[in-house]
Amino acid sequence: MITDRRRYGAAWPVQLVARVAAAARAGIQLVQVRERDLEGGALLALVRDCLAAVHGTATRVLVNDRTDVALAAGAHGVHLPGDAVAAAAVRAITPSPFLIGRSVHALDEAQRVATAGGVDYLMFGTVFESSSKPGFAAAGTGALATIAASVPVPVLAVGGVTADRIIAIRGSGAAGAAAIGLFADSSSFDTLVSAL
Repeated sequence: MITDRRRYGAAWPVQLVARVAAAARAGIQLVQVRERDLEGGALLALVRDCLAAVHGTATRVLVNDRTDVALAAGAHGVHLPGDAVAAAAVRAITPSPFLIGRSVHALDEAQRVATAGGVDYLMFGTVFESSSKPGFAAAGTGALATIAASVPVPVLAVGGVTADRIIAIRGSGAAGAAAIGLFADSSSFDTLVSAL
């Protein structure tokens, strides 16, 4: 689950954390708190609320790009965008176990990042056309399969992920999928949960 508070309306602090809790109860493995424009203190509070929401489950909470906030909140890890500091540099300053993921957009980038070390997983996209990444061409499941077979770490698909595309993603050899809209939309979320 990737968060986007704008999809939950004015009551987002309650609605978003409630959806994180529901996702954790449904067995979702990772929640990436991706609120890039949220001020540090507010982001820290949100991450702590998400950690409380997943307490007692196997779900792990990661913070997008903000290693400082992840460490201050006691989050399980950080997800690095493609233009962030190298994962190995983050690994050098974080405790064990601390999950580090990174976004990649092409085969050569995925291989370079995986070879450099420090990452626990890669997130590849945009696999399908996505409203959250307008203007990005869809890479397709063929490119996803090539990357998944070419790197020694798990690869998650992102971009345009819907409940009916999960089967194609599974068939590609990817370890899983990440999404914003699939979790924010109640009917899509209910369909996903019933399929788990």
